[in-house]
Amino acid sequence: MNRGEYLLLAGVFIIGLTLGIFIPLDAPGNDDDKDILYQVSTIDALLQGSYDGVITYYEVKRHGDFGIATFDGLDGEMVAVDGEFFQVTADGRVHPVADSMTTPFATVTFFSPDLTFSVPFASNFTEFSMIAVSQLPSRNLFYAVRITGDIPYVKARSIPRQEKPYPRLVDAAAGQSVFEFRNMTGTIVGFYTPEIGEGLNIPGFHLHAISMDRTYGGHILDLMLENATVELDITPGFRMDLPASGDFMGMDLTGEFSGELEVVEQGTG
Repeated sequence: MNRGEYLLLAGVFIIGLTLGIFIPLDAPGNDDDKDILYQVSTIDALLQGSYDGVITYYEVKRHGDFGIATFDGLDGEMVAVDGEFFQVTADGRVHPVADSMTTPFATVTFFSPDLTFSVPFASNFTEFSMIAVSQLPSRNLFYAVRITGDIPYVKARSIPRQEKPYPRLVDAAAGQSVFEFRNMTGTIVGFYTPEIGEGLNIPGFHLHAISMDRTYGGHILDLMLENATVELDITPGFRMDLPASGDFMGMDLTGEFSGELEVVEQGTG
């Protein structure tokens, strides 16, 4: 089976999940909506430069109180925790997210932890990932991830707003702002995507950070943890809204983009 056929089948699978288990968010007293991961567009589309905001944050907030995203024109990094949504711009400043702002790519859920474990020490992102993966009940599910505790070091980034014609993400990331934080007090927010989600989101852990005082943060490139508490929310349900206009409509998403994704995620672009 080639990649195009695989993504087609994955799309059919996602549609089937959506039709089968999606419950309106205004259904009172129903906890099932907390087990749905909601996503706007795909990581492969973002890699190719699909940066036009296609959905408002007013709508995104209806699908979750916790998550990560970006903004129209790739204007910084979004971090949502405890129902509060923040934008970390390339100048390092943090701003509240207005309902009228839009996003080309987002992943959110209503966070409700299913299991918790401790990380006594992790010297870097790779070591954390190895420890955390060993604690997963299954590597074939999506998880929302919340980390608190001692965070001695975080290396984070934010990408400045892009102008049309949009460059590919690997080129946009070359102009990113990189921040290093030491002895950070705050929260790390993100998701684990299984390998079956390749092309839809970032396989493995995709994490953003926000300080306790909400004054700094960003997309995590590397980190160190001590005496950290990791909470996982298993999200077996998955709903995706794809752009119905703009650059996305004409993109060829059947290619292989893992090499570019690795450069972007490692911050070496």
